[in-house]
This record gives sequence, C-alpha cells and structure tokens, in this order.
Amino acid sequence: MSRDWRDVVSLRQGDLTDAQVDAIVNAANNDLILGGGVAGAIRVKGGPTIQQECDAIGRIPLGEAAITGAGKLRARYVIHAASMQLGGRTTEQHLREATRNALARAREKDLESIAFPAIGTGIAGFPLARCAEVMLEEVREHLAGGSSLKRIEFVLYDRPALAAFEQALAALGN
Repeated sequence: MSRDWRDVVSLRQGDLTDAQVDAIVNAANNDLILGGGVAGAIRVKGGPTIQQECDAIGRIPLGEAAITGAGKLRARYVIHAASMQLGGRTTEQHLREATRNALARAREKDLESIAFPAIGTGIAGFPLARCAEVMLEEVREHLAGGSSLKRIEFVLYDRPALAAFEQALAALGN
C-alpha cells in the first residue's frame, strides 16, 4: 500500500448508530443477543429485524463475526463482532480475533467504509488503552494485506475513549 494506513483511519466521538458507512460493527456476545451498551443502541435504533436476523444465524464462536442487515440504521449492514460470552468478559485474544473477523466480513462484501466502537470496553470490562492498541494493530495488518476499505472510522462514546485511541494511533507509526 503506497499511502500511510493511517490515512484510511479516522477517530471521532459520537453515536455509532448514526455513522454513514457501509457497515457498523456491533460489540457482540457470541449468542448474538442484542442486550445493552452498543448492541442495545443498535437494537433500539435499528428495529427488530436485526435481532431477527441474528436469531436466524444463532450462536457463533468467540472471536468470530457475523453480518446482518442494518434495519432502520443509516448503514447497510451490521457486523456483529463476538468478543465475549453473554454476561462475560472480553479477552485480548477474542478482541483481536473479533476485530480481524469483522474486517474479513467487510472484505467479503467488498465494503468501502466501516465504523467500529471500542469493542469490549463497556460491560465486558476490557481496558480501554489496550483495546485501542489491539484494534488499531488489527486494522493496520488488515490494510497491509490489501482491502476494499477506503474509510475505517472509530466512533467513540466519550472523550476518554477518543483520547485513548488518539494516543494509540499516534504511538503505532507505520
């Protein structure tokens, strides 16, 4: 890739469910039950069809990602990145795999834009600074391997999350 991978990445504070991208990523549990946090916001704003599609898919392995339609959201798809079991915690391995597999689903659909939250940092309890490092490392690796993605947004819920991602992005380099 001739340009810097960071030219594809943008960071902002905001509401993930309002992102104007091909797909938003849900911080999912492996049962694909849209409960609280990011998943709950997606369920409320996207309507019942997203959960219905998740129910049809059923349980997926930890670290895997599944794709559904986006219901009433602006995005066309929701990619459900399963970094935790329902009621469980996110591990670094599952966060890394879930991020990698979400990017793989985007590649399979030839998507050009995707928006991520800080996966696993809410009820799943993963440390924010390490989440930023892991997710950005996976994005860098994905882009180095060639990708249809021209824009990768991290839409972060609050100022501390945005600051953690800004710091991690600055530290990563090429």
